Amino acid sequence: MTEFPKLLMILGAVIFGIGLFMQLIGKLPGDIFVKKGNVTFFFPVVTCIAISIILSVLFSIFGRMK
Repeated sequence: MTEFPKLLMILGAVIFGIGLFMQLIGKLPGDIFVKKGNVTFFFPVVTCIAISIILSVLFSIFGRMK
């Protein structure tokens, strides 16, 4: 049971880091942004891929800890 608090702290730090990264960067190159008139469409393709890779690595690491 001593692993769980450590896991929560690491997960919290990762979520904090992702939030800070997204605040500082805003939008990554490759994200789709279209503005025509009063209609705006934004789809963060590259951001979704980056978050997916980060989460896959984290789940892989934590999956091996067991």
